[in-house]
Amino acid sequence: MSKMEPLDGSNYRRWSQKLLILFEALEVDYVLLEDPPADVDTTKSSTSDTPATLGVTPLSAGTKKSDEEAKKKYEKDNKTARGHLLTHMADNLFDLFINQKSAKAIWDTLLKRYGDDDAGRKKYVVGNWMHFQMSDDKPIMEQIHEYENLVGQK
Repeated sequence: MSKMEPLDGSNYRRWSQKLLILFEALEVDYVLLEDPPADVDTTKSSTSDTPATLGVTPLSAGTKKSDEEAKKKYEKDNKTARGHLLTHMADNLFDLFINQKSAKAIWDTLLKRYGDDDAGRKKYVVGNWMHFQMSDDKPIMEQIHEYENLVGQK
């Protein structure tokens, strides 16, 4: 695995995109974007509303088994995503999120906290763009890439 800078708050956009690429490759990105599957045994039927009295055939064992497998897969993938999120954070953020068990909750909280473009960031980017100058002592292609990076920031 390649070395990745930990999230420190100022590098959220790049950090989140790199982790999303990793999660897509691991096929666990859905845990950040979708709600967890509902618990299979959350409802209990009374004796008057049993499937037999309603004229409905009970769920097959295969359906219950596949629901249970989906739940186990989600739990495993959530642990994987949560582990990567936590290990790619600066220590102060790690300490804040270590007790959070849901990767989606961590992801959503980070998005709310660092994902919004604020006026201060835009002012900083515009200031960098306005102070950019070409120089004779640097290769032209390096300066073009630097300029493209400034223009591409939002």
